Amino acid sequence: MSPEPHEAASGYRTLEVRREGPVGWLVFDRPEAGNAMNATMLGDPTVAVIVNTGAGRAFQTGLDMVQLSREPEAMREQSRRTKRAELRLTAWHNGVDKPVIAAVNGVCAGGGLHFVADADVVIASSEATFLDPHVSVGQVTAYEAITLVRKSPMEPVVRMALAGHHERMTAARAHQLGILSEVVTPPGRLRERAQELAETIARNSPAAMAATKRALWGALETGLSEACRAGGRELIGMWGHPDQEEGPLAFAEKRPARWQGSSTDHAAPADGAGTAATGGATGGL
Repeated sequence: MSPEPHEAASGYRTLEVRREGPVGWLVFDRPEAGNAMNATMLGDPTVAVIVNTGAGRAFQTGLDMVQLSREPEAMREQSRRTKRAELRLTAWHNGVDKPVIAAVNGVCAGGGLHFVADADVVIASSEATFLDPHVSVGQVTAYEAITLVRKSPMEPVVRMALAGHHERMTAARAHQLGILSEVVTPPGRLRERAQELAETIARNSPAAMAATKRALWGALETGLSEACRAGGRELIGMWGHPDQEEGPLAFAEKRPARWQGSSTDHAAPADGAGTAATGGATGGL
């Protein structure tokens, strides 16, 4: 299917936003600067995406150190958000409850790791590499690595943080560590594979997936017992939703399901049990 331009795409100068069938794409588009984030790329915090990738040879290389050195005021608002732990970069930061796939096409460095750590699913080309150069430029590694150590073994993440720009992790090693779930070969097939995977995921109930994301990401923020209680509230919150009848019916009739909206679009069950509060527990971009 040919790409359909997103209705809000014209508002961005360093992001390419488009739609291909049921799949939304957000592409970092500063290839001349390694797709580093500048003040424009921080962009609209309400943008919801499904597949996130980079143009050119890099996926995302964090803050633009050249701009930061020449125009420190350009990053003032982002600095305030960082200080308050109120980042607005990824889908998880912005409470996006749609499934988000990071398709890492090349080097992913520093702040780019936000988009890997916060994605629901990560795939990468066989040429992708990962590094955290913060300490090599006198900065502290914090948010990105903290999230990564909740999803993968700690020691390799600490090693990456302390090695700085002197060492890179390969896509194969990241796959071994569970940082990503699939290495795509040949590298040029990455976007095609991401589209296929996104279309597969898009066939499922949006409401059930949103509730599932809240339950699973919420589990990273709480203890086991509370995570299970919160997950139970999400499960009960789906009771009575039209998708719960439509799913088995479509299966029995051997046809694609006709899903409804999100789990918040229907009334709570009669016993008063509703959906759990999100509490910032959605995943992301």
